Amino acid sequence: MYFFDTYAIIELIKENKSYKKYNEEIIITSVLNLGELYYALLKDFGKEKADEWKNKLESAVLHIDTEIITDAMLFKYKNKGKNFSFIDCAGYILAREYGLKFLTGDKEFKYLPNVEFAK
Repeated sequence: MYFFDTYAIIELIKENKSYKKYNEEIIITSVLNLGELYYALLKDFGKEKADEWKNKLESAVLHIDTEIITDAMLFKYKNKGKNFSFIDCAGYILAREYGLKFLTGDKEFKYLPNVEFAK
């Protein structure tokens, strides 16, 4: 099973061929990624599409507690030479905690453990 970062979900929506093999997977993401996705869809496709995906995913979002946040910021600090966003760090740590592979197209994560990279 996979943790879908925002990048991965957007590529699924855009029907990127590299993400076709993930079409049948259950999308698991975080509440933060859902917010980021909502904004991106609102901006690129409008409120109707953003609401559609919010409704599809809101029952499958993982919530984030303070332990995940502090572990994510420790990870970000240890990797401060990379351009990791707060949300991506939280998602990466959350995926690890739940035993999920972190699915992304973000090149900064490409060679990290527990990452499935698809461009």
